[in-house]
Amino acid sequence: MSHLSERPEKHVVGLSMPHESAVLHVTGAALYTDDLVYRTKDTLHAYPVQVMKTRGRITALRTEPALAVPGVVRVLTVADVPGVNDAGMKHDEPLFPDEVMFHGHAVAWVLGETLEAARLGAAAVEVELDELPSVITLKEAIAAESFHGARPVMVTGDVDAGFADSAHVFTGEFQFSDQEHFYLETHAALAYIDEAEQVFIQSSTQHPSETQEIVAHVLGLHSHEVTVQCLRMGGGFGGKEMQPHGFAAIAALGAKLTGRPVRVRLNRTQDLTMSGKRHGFHADWKIGFDADGRIQALDATLTADGGWSLDLSEPVCARALCHIDNTYWIPNARVAGRIAKTNKVSNTAFRGFGGPQGMLVIEDILGRVAPLLGLDPMELRKRNFYQPGLGQSTPYGQPVPQAERIAGVWQQVEDNGGVADRKREIAAFNAAHPHTKRALAITGIKFGISFNLTAFNQAGALVLIYKDGSVLINHGGTEMGQGLHTKMLQVAATTLGIPLHKVRLAPTRTDKVPNTSATAASSGADLNGGAVKNACEQLRARLLQVAASQLGSNASDVRIVDGVARTLGSDKELAWDDLVHTAYFQRVQLSAAGYYRTEGLHWDAKAFRGSPFKYFSYGAAAAEVEVDGFTGAYRIRRVDIVHDVGDSLSPMIDIGQVEGGFVQGAGWLTLEDMRWDTSDGPNRGRLLTQAASTYKLPSFSEMPAEFNVTLMENATEEGAVYGSKAVGEPPLMLAFCVREALRQAAAAFGPAGVSVELAAPATPEAVYWAIESAREKNDDVRGGSGRAPGGSEIRTDTSALSNA
Repeated sequence: MSHLSERPEKHVVGLSMPHESAVLHVTGAALYTDDLVYRTKDTLHAYPVQVMKTRGRITALRTEPALAVPGVVRVLTVADVPGVNDAGMKHDEPLFPDEVMFHGHAVAWVLGETLEAARLGAAAVEVELDELPSVITLKEAIAAESFHGARPVMVTGDVDAGFADSAHVFTGEFQFSDQEHFYLETHAALAYIDEAEQVFIQSSTQHPSETQEIVAHVLGLHSHEVTVQCLRMGGGFGGKEMQPHGFAAIAALGAKLTGRPVRVRLNRTQDLTMSGKRHGFHADWKIGFDADGRIQALDATLTADGGWSLDLSEPVCARALCHIDNTYWIPNARVAGRIAKTNKVSNTAFRGFGGPQGMLVIEDILGRVAPLLGLDPMELRKRNFYQPGLGQSTPYGQPVPQAERIAGVWQQVEDNGGVADRKREIAAFNAAHPHTKRALAITGIKFGISFNLTAFNQAGALVLIYKDGSVLINHGGTEMGQGLHTKMLQVAATTLGIPLHKVRLAPTRTDKVPNTSATAASSGADLNGGAVKNACEQLRARLLQVAASQLGSNASDVRIVDGVARTLGSDKELAWDDLVHTAYFQRVQLSAAGYYRTEGLHWDAKAFRGSPFKYFSYGAAAAEVEVDGFTGAYRIRRVDIVHDVGDSLSPMIDIGQVEGGFVQGAGWLTLEDMRWDTSDGPNRGRLLTQAASTYKLPSFSEMPAEFNVTLMENATEEGAVYGSKAVGEPPLMLAFCVREALRQAAAAFGPAGVSVELAAPATPEAVYWAIESAREKNDDVRGGSGRAPGGSEIRTDTSALSNA
């Protein structure tokens, strides 16, 4: 076993324990960015001047009326920027734009003594606009060839030969929805200037180092003049990886100009209308199978809705391509990616980061064509699994280690869930109930862990031991409720060999650990855990030398366990506190900077080849649903999950992450129907689902009546911190089984062997249309289309599926 993976005697990692801030969360004592406003004297409040048109060039911006509003202190415009007027890393996101690019684009910010004064001041600002044509939908963008950014192509094998050898060839088209992060805490920042003219910012950000960099650019400063701290976030899900930078820059600019602290905190409607979402996608595809139902070739084009600026759309698109294979070997493939430029908010990172979109395409294809091949969907999926020992690689050229886990977790789900017996029960139920149908579906996942950009796979930590034996950890990861800090405490206590209560963790801030990567890509525990472990190992090595001198032995024979240093084969011992005290008086350094970089990664973005991922996370889930034939309403009766997290660092945390990720994925696929005004009227481009009243989020009523989560056992991951695997993003994709079960339940209303197409999200309305389509079909595959109120498509290209 590798040094990084090996667990010492009586380790703290692997123990189930609550989140380190759980008590603070449930009692309301946990502090978030905006809570600090009430502890800060003379704070000014910032409010955006949003233009409620979708696109247009600004011809006049009059701020004088705002300054006449009582309580208004200043209006921030482009003329106030001393540095670079841009809030993005691609330099395509002006902080103060001269052209409105989406409905609700902020063009100025008002600072007021109170939030109400700032709001009234923002309403008084006069903006004149020369309106321009806009592109709203993906289909409009494709028709207009409105694209931006890179257009990668992933090729493996001989696609034309693969189709020539195929007994069955199908073509189709699929479009599926974006998704709102809907974190509990909206975007927030609080900035002030100290007596040395240093800028200090409290920010709800997943990427403090990049927030620091952007703020420095805007203010024309060096990074060492800006400090960013993140106490914790009330949820992030990727929405706070890139998008907080501009809001922090507004707060910092206001503080710099006024000399007073400035607060930016979006209300829910502002957050929904100003911040990016998960990318919606459109896919054109052609797939070939041999006579036994094994994939021979795939040709697809994936188009991501990037919105008005690039943000992270390029790596999102790349990861979608890298995950279109999911758990299936595709010997011949050609998959192209492109990013549509639309006049909507700039879409951004979201849990899974393009992986869910790529995987959904192949899962949708298999669900659609299984009946046409005369195969049970479960059987079709199993026939195409990656197989161990055959030297199979992904379409981008990375070998698939531990491929046996794909079938392993699947089989465990079947066994745990009694799937064979339940399928027979479901068949009997459906035969007896003409107006209500049930179905059970299983889907699996293979998700790559690491940032696609190799340089991001590094982390730092700073660990301090004080004279009394207490330990303080600083690391570059941010806590958004996912339990990262809890795991880091366990890693530190395990590495040093001390009880958990000896260790405390400091807030994440850029003047303690520099140049950090975002807490994203499910890599937070891998990267920061490696760095914390490295720092603690340096300290432990120094202390072992001190202990050896006190115990009269060699350092190699000393072990520190449960806060006591002992020599092997001897009764002599030295308590941790005494050891640290002795080390101090021997002038031994009691602080260490740790560092970790993920080894073995390489990626050629132009050739779209390499091994960008350290390892793959595997999982499988089964969902049973019941659907009402009159309304399309449904309920999830039972879910069984088996998920591979390696040797869990903190099982209670990981099970919670699996449960939460699954529910968020089910929300994306079944409930969260984001709508935009696509008319040519005065509100074209307006987000119609601006609140929880119109944007349906999963709640207790959508939870399965029975929900079973099992972590895969004996699953040590060599080369990862204490044998663990990432857990943040992969569980979201387990929810594919819910949508596939709904598809099969809708098909049960029609004749045997019918292929049913289902929208994503599969709302009750969409399920109803699928049921109606199934009822209309005989053995022939026909298409249909349904439209929802407001003109938004709820099913895409149902006529394009064909068996050539």
